[in-house]
Amino acid sequence: MRNGFLYSLVFALFTSASIAAIAAPVTVPTVEEKVTAVTEAAARSPNDKVDLNGADAATLQKQLSGVGEAKAKAIVAYRETNGPFASVDELLEVKGIGKAILDRNREKLEVN
Repeated sequence: MRNGFLYSLVFALFTSASIAAIAAPVTVPTVEEKVTAVTEAAARSPNDKVDLNGADAATLQKQLSGVGEAKAKAIVAYRETNGPFASVDELLEVKGIGKAILDRNREKLEVN
């Protein structure tokens, strides 16, 4: 008899917890959050190019295909050691950056 009562209590507990989770209020983004998201998306439009001489490691990592944290830091370190890039092709001098990565990202890169 006690086991049946205990099982009923456990069942009721789990049932009420699942109903509470399902009935939780849904958060709807505000107009300000939507405007911010649209503005950020416009700022990241594919027409924008990444400046090798001005971009930080986080930007390089986010914007360039095949460039992770280590390669982005290597690009910044090369720039700090050797001065600004004279051309996009000079990126091949950075350790870890090969022709394939350069060709994949050539359209996204510029040197100012």
